[in-house]
Amino acid sequence: MRSGKVETQSMFSYLSPEQRVPADHPLRVIRVIVDLSLAELDGHFRRIYSHLGCPSIPPGHLLRALLLQVFFSIRPER
Repeated sequence: MRSGKVETQSMFSYLSPEQRVPADHPLRVIRVIVDLSLAELDGHFRRIYSHLGCPSIPPGHLLRALLLQVFFSIRPER
């Protein structure tokens, strides 16, 4: 089962990511490209995820996390 998008804006910080990232930062352009790509893949994800069981992490969140790991050379979690 695929869970929905859940925003926790003020859980740990008083500043949103929009306020932290400068307007001319390259990640803003990359985010637009990733959003469009994931929107196209959403139908594929919906078909392969079961409607039964516990909700999982949305695949878009996982792919975004992987991209950030690659862009910022963050070691992967095992």
